[in-house]
Amino acid sequence: MKYGFVNVAAAVPAVKVADTAYNVFEIEKIIADAEGRGVEILCFPELCITGYTCQDLFRQQLLLTQAEEGLMTLLDFTRQLNIICIVGLPVQTGGMLLNCAAVIQAGTLLGLVAKTYLPNYNEFYEKRWFASAQDLKTTEVYLAGSPVALTAQPTIFQTTDGVKFGVEICEDVWAPVPPSNNLTLAGADIIFNCSASNELTGKHKYLRNLLMQQSARTISGYVYASSGFGESTQDVVYGGNAMIFENGHLLAEGERFSLQPQIQVAQIDVDRLRTDRMDNTTFVNAQRETHAQIISCKMVESAEFKLSRYVDPHPFTPDDDDMQESCEEILNIQSAGLAKRLVHTNCQKVVIGISGGLDSTLALLVCVRTFDMLDYDRKGILGVTMPGFGTTDRTHDNAIRLMQTLGISQKEISIAKAVKQHFEDIGQDIDTHDVTYENSQARERTQILMDLANKENALVIGTGDLSELALGWATYNGDHMSMYGVNAGVPKTLIQYLIRYMAELELFNEQKATLIDVIDTPISPELTPADDEGQIKQKTEDLVGPYELHDFFLYYFLRFGFRPRKIMMLAEQAFDEKYDRKTIKKWLTTFCRRFFNQQFKRSCLPDGPKVGSVSLSPRGDWRMASDASNALWVKECESL
Repeated sequence: MKYGFVNVAAAVPAVKVADTAYNVFEIEKIIADAEGRGVEILCFPELCITGYTCQDLFRQQLLLTQAEEGLMTLLDFTRQLNIICIVGLPVQTGGMLLNCAAVIQAGTLLGLVAKTYLPNYNEFYEKRWFASAQDLKTTEVYLAGSPVALTAQPTIFQTTDGVKFGVEICEDVWAPVPPSNNLTLAGADIIFNCSASNELTGKHKYLRNLLMQQSARTISGYVYASSGFGESTQDVVYGGNAMIFENGHLLAEGERFSLQPQIQVAQIDVDRLRTDRMDNTTFVNAQRETHAQIISCKMVESAEFKLSRYVDPHPFTPDDDDMQESCEEILNIQSAGLAKRLVHTNCQKVVIGISGGLDSTLALLVCVRTFDMLDYDRKGILGVTMPGFGTTDRTHDNAIRLMQTLGISQKEISIAKAVKQHFEDIGQDIDTHDVTYENSQARERTQILMDLANKENALVIGTGDLSELALGWATYNGDHMSMYGVNAGVPKTLIQYLIRYMAELELFNEQKATLIDVIDTPISPELTPADDEGQIKQKTEDLVGPYELHDFFLYYFLRFGFRPRKIMMLAEQAFDEKYDRKTIKKWLTTFCRRFFNQQFKRSCLPDGPKVGSVSLSPRGDWRMASDASNALWVKECESL
């Protein structure tokens, strides 16, 4: 394990029913392939050494003896390897025959796990041959040249890196209370399932959803390997399922009905799983009555790590598959939140500053949706443009067009005269474009909005977004403040996405061209004068860094608590062809500095709806001391 990632694999070997020598040879080929690909834990199907469909041949002593010899062969084959393998075979003890998974590593049989739930319905007759783990009294058996314990007690295997995994077999996961429930609550990070599930119309979809839900419910990795080509097709067909999940997300899936052996490899983020468990108090509470014995795996040589899984550079934006549904849900959350606040305060008017930028545009569209939802007159929305020293024609014209075409009330108040008077009062040189110069404009605009709201008996709608809150890119007691912040839970990259989505809706067809231009306009507070050609000179991303990087940092910092070293590694993978290491390091360091230093602004935020898995509300997701030191995080950034 490195950076919290574990390389796992699900394999479907070629088999011949009851031909243990052939089956072991095919298993060895996959083991060698997996070892070469850096796989740390490899799972094979149920009873793969003999084949699952041996039926009454399981009563033949020769087959059982050969299965044991096959296991000995695999032990010898793996003697010089690091990989942990999980293989299925029948194991006889006393008067019972058990359907077992053997966990082997470096020539050692680490342990055996017996199947608990034996299907004995429809096409299945496992109780004809096998006993359940529930019938087992803890005993020691001598298998493949080694003494090993056989027990019904839950068993967890632990690697030298501290990764814990458990094993269940096929029907176990179909049971009302699968063994994996107890195993994960007892500490297992990953569950491996050796299976032999036949194919039926519609069954695969059900199975896929079952495994996905089980990995989500147990907040675990789940690796599933099921029998494929070579099993008897006397009455049923085995399609060869190989699937890997992580907390409800499919990481890898093989080809069903393939005539060739296959192996599916994926990297499971154990750090991510443990963070989710730690945050989930329900999971923590459920752990109280669980237990399992721990078996330690063998020490292995550290291998070179290379991240192979896809890392989404824009984790806040919806996937294309559910884009429409996700966008509508986000907009509905924003609109429903504002609607409740308006109804609660018996208010049918809002005041909102319209700059022609991304944030105010989305906030305006949310206000329009909310007023339409409540059947309020859109004229109750008062949009205010407040041109200042840096306002460009482009943003000003976009703001005017949006307000006119959306049918809201509009007002324009220049802040230049008031700010100049303020500069004179406090002795500020108007030619000195420092933080006082900039913030005075932001505070003047906020004062105008607040006083207009009082005059109109309205609420001031905040437009600041999640990304700005993370970086503290807001003027304290200026645009930092409002009476309800509809964008407080929406990061900048998602705002761009949502506006682009709405631009394509028939409802906003008249505003489409303007909305697209808003997206294409450089992000800027426009608090310093434009250039000689009247274009935006002050560009936010030149000062604090690209928002897509900061949103990426924010997601992994808040959602999973990852340290800078891991975030850096993930960012290099996600933005491989766009930003070099030096650039990512620079802005990651900036993020860590600003995030800590600006907490005092977040400690007194106005209300606003949470729309995703990450929020910075001091009353909800993020409670941090305003004076917390950034030293540890900045130091690690600088060492990268």
